[in-house]
Amino acid sequence: MSDGAFGLSPGEPPATRPPPAIAAPGVVGWLRANLFRTWYDTLLTLAVLYVLWLVVPDVVRWALGDAVWSGEAAACRAAGGACWAFVAEKWRFILFGTFPADQHWRPTLAMLLTMGVLLASADRRFWGPRLLVLWAVGLGAAWLLMAGGLFGLSPVPTELWGGLPLTLGLSVVGLAVAFPLGVLLALGRTSALPVLRVLSTAYIELIRGVPLVSVLFMASVMIPLFLPTGVSIDKLLRAQIGLILFAAAYLAEVVRGGLQAIPKGQVEAASALGLGYWQRQRLIILPQALSLVIPPLVNTFIGFFKDTSLVIIIGLLDLLSTAKAALTDPAWRGFYKEAYLFVGVIYFLFCYALSRYSRYLETSLSKGRRR
Repeated sequence: MSDGAFGLSPGEPPATRPPPAIAAPGVVGWLRANLFRTWYDTLLTLAVLYVLWLVVPDVVRWALGDAVWSGEAAACRAAGGACWAFVAEKWRFILFGTFPADQHWRPTLAMLLTMGVLLASADRRFWGPRLLVLWAVGLGAAWLLMAGGLFGLSPVPTELWGGLPLTLGLSVVGLAVAFPLGVLLALGRTSALPVLRVLSTAYIELIRGVPLVSVLFMASVMIPLFLPTGVSIDKLLRAQIGLILFAAAYLAEVVRGGLQAIPKGQVEAASALGLGYWQRQRLIILPQALSLVIPPLVNTFIGFFKDTSLVIIIGLLDLLSTAKAALTDPAWRGFYKEAYLFVGVIYFLFCYALSRYSRYLETSLSKGRRR
């Protein structure tokens, strides 16, 4: 084989080639590799540093130096900095809404149970039938704590639920029900049965073609019309049904993308082994398809978690709505930045944790596909 096949000029001895560039270790190497690799990278880095030098000192002075951490609204207006006293005064209402103040330990414990179930679900050692039992017990206990009426707990109507427990509950329960429904819709849309394929396609396109506000409004108004006289469904349950129907359509399209990425040869090989349709899907197709679409799935989960703020359209006070309601207090009116920053940090913590876990899960599940 000639020297040209190895990138050498004819007759060029290998010893004359320059050694490969080795990045300097430590902080200097990271800076050169990520911030100062080329002249335009260096220019952009310096421009960003200049903007930060102009902005960050004023932000730090507003958030910390001139901030008021306790006291009355008059002290905040006189200081001119951030009024964290507003958060200190209103944080209970923002987090729990109009839930009875002397019973705030109940939604707190309900949220801890829900997050405990989510953390257990993140551990692959718990994956299996026992995880379904854990979900049923954990969410059932959380519902009992919120609703009351048993074991000496005073009943609290859902009209008084609000804040973070409502946002977390709508998101977790909605996704837990919408995900399997979305998988079934994706299987239906890719099915060989024409009737099933047409019905699944029609549902997905219909729901995806309207905004979530319309779905929530229709669920709140139309569902009672289909019920017998004297039968009513709680407003919270109607909102939950609307969110489930909406999320299932979007999840179905994500899962369908994963199903279409599976080579047909695997389906044919599974059929040759004598596996039935549901065995093929459960053992071969769906595990691979779902692992391929983890990033868009998590993106849909995060979007759904934030979209629960639209339940204000039917009169439910989620986390963002309670922050807006807290600002209607005449004594504390005008501190919008502090209220939205407090709520934004809460949203960020949940969404960032979910995105980091999805990255870990994607990496661990993709090891077998690496070449």
